Amino acid sequence: MGITSKRLTHLGVFWLVLLLIVVTEFISAPIALFTGILLGLTFGNPYPAKLGKVTKYSLQASVVGLGFGINLYQVAETGLKGFLYTGLSLIVTIVVGLLLAKLLGVGKKLNHLISAGTAICGGSAIAAVAPAIKASEKEISVALGVVFILNAMALFIFPFIGNQLQLSQEQFGIWAAIAIHDTSSVVGAATHFGEKALEIATTLKLTRALWILPIVLITGFLFKSEGKASFPKFILFFLVASLFSTFLSGLSDAYSWLTMLARKGLIISLFLTGAGISLPLLRTISIKPFMQGVALWLIIASGSLLAVYYVV
Repeated sequence: MGITSKRLTHLGVFWLVLLLIVVTEFISAPIALFTGILLGLTFGNPYPAKLGKVTKYSLQASVVGLGFGINLYQVAETGLKGFLYTGLSLIVTIVVGLLLAKLLGVGKKLNHLISAGTAICGGSAIAAVAPAIKASEKEISVALGVVFILNAMALFIFPFIGNQLQLSQEQFGIWAAIAIHDTSSVVGAATHFGEKALEIATTLKLTRALWILPIVLITGFLFKSEGKASFPKFILFFLVASLFSTFLSGLSDAYSWLTMLARKGLIISLFLTGAGISLPLLRTISIKPFMQGVALWLIIASGSLLAVYYVV
C-alpha cells in the first residue's frame, strides 16, 4: 500500500518542526513540547517503533552535553545536599504512594511502578524497576502514560508558579529537581526559569537518579524476583563531562559549543517526547492509577514547594 496523504502531511509537519528547532531560536522548550503533543494527539506517533529509543538517547546525550557547562565543585556541593533532599523525598513518596494505592485499589505492581517513577526519575525508573517485579506490558504502559502526561503539565506549570511566588534560582532548581519526574522536563522547566536554576536542577536531578540502583535492589528483594538492576550510564558520562569542564578549562570555547548543542538537543527531545503521546497511549490509562499518579505528584510537588519556600 502506498503512503496516504494524511501520512505525508503528518511526516511533513513532523520534519518541518524539527528543522525549525534546529535552524531557528523561535521554538522554546515549552513550545516544542506543546507542538509535539498536538502533533501526537492529532496524527498519532509518527514512528511508533523507533521514536521512543531516539527520544531516550537524544535526551541522554543532551544531559551529558550540559555537563560541559557545569563545574564539578558545584556538582559535589549540590550532590551532598541532594542525597539528603532526594533520600527524604524518596521515602515520603513510596510511603504516600502505598497509602494512596490501598485507598484507590491500585494493584501492588502498578503502584510500585508509579511510585518509583514519581520518586526517582520517571520513565527511566519505571524501565529499571519493571524487570525486578516482572511487570506486564500493560502495567508498564499505564505507568509510563501517567508519567508522560504529568511531565508535560509540569513543564508549563512549574515556571509559572515559580514566577508567581518569586522563587529564587536556587529555590526553583531544587523544587524542579525533586518534584518533576523525568530529566527532560526538569531540565526544560529549569531552562525556562534561568541559568542558575538549570545548573542546580540538573545536578540535583542526576543525584536523585542515583537512587535507581538501591531502589531496584530493594525492589527485587521485596518482590523476591531475579530482576537485574539497570543503572543509567549517562549519569557517569555527565560527571566525566563536568571533570573536563572543571580541570581542562583551556577548552572553554569547545565546551560552550557543546553546551549550546545540548540545549538544542533538549528542545528536540521534548518535541519527540510530546509526539509520542498519542490517543492509543492515553486509552491505556484507567482512572484509578491516573488518580493515584496525580494525587501523589500533587502531594510531593506541594510539600517540596513549601519546604524550599520557607527553608531554602
